[in-house]
Amino acid sequence: MNSVHYNIEDYRVITAPETAYYISEFISEAEEKAILSNIYASPKPKWTQLSNRRLQNWGGIPHTNGMIAETIPHWLDKYLEKIHRLNVMDGKRPNHVLVNEYLPGQGIMPHVDGSLFYPTITTISAGSHIVLNFLEPADDNTINRTPVFSFLLEPRSLLILQDRLYTHYLHCIEELKEDLLDGSIVNINMCSDKYVRNATVTRDTRISLTIRHVPKTSSFKIHLGNRR
Repeated sequence: MNSVHYNIEDYRVITAPETAYYISEFISEAEEKAILSNIYASPKPKWTQLSNRRLQNWGGIPHTNGMIAETIPHWLDKYLEKIHRLNVMDGKRPNHVLVNEYLPGQGIMPHVDGSLFYPTITTISAGSHIVLNFLEPADDNTINRTPVFSFLLEPRSLLILQDRLYTHYLHCIEELKEDLLDGSIVNINMCSDKYVRNATVTRDTRISLTIRHVPKTSSFKIHLGNRR
């Protein structure tokens, strides 16, 4: 794993509400390949199948009563350490990873990540790009379904969300097989030159690693998974 030092303010997305940071090529192609290999080598019971995608939890299952901590295997924990060195969680070390698999045409409904987590969300993408949409909650507790802005998440990139982007806006992924890179995307100037405004790009299978800090945990730790 490379040991690049990041001045995080150099990666602030100034065209978005507070606060977002975006790092293209946060992991290498070799690291991306290793992540995908280890995730797909995980035991079948590690997967939870939902109606529109499947996922894995590493570090425990977050719960209002507290998360019973599980040891995170080294192949995954080193990315928690890499994010910890960015110091975007006020010195708190990430202790939970949610792995989501999105096949082309799959997505996720509008949601916020909520109070179980320290109010910073970090996401590493692997395998494919995705367009992440942000929506305003409506006054009557319904959702305005029209995105107000979007982020293009490239494979191997890192997105960090804080402040109002964490607490106020909902985010979602539309169930599409291709994405139009229209004017709603606020970080396209921070992406590779291969992504051109108003182009249409086809999705492949994407793995996302949502890396967070769960403040409320049990001291009883379970050792699971391969410690490679």
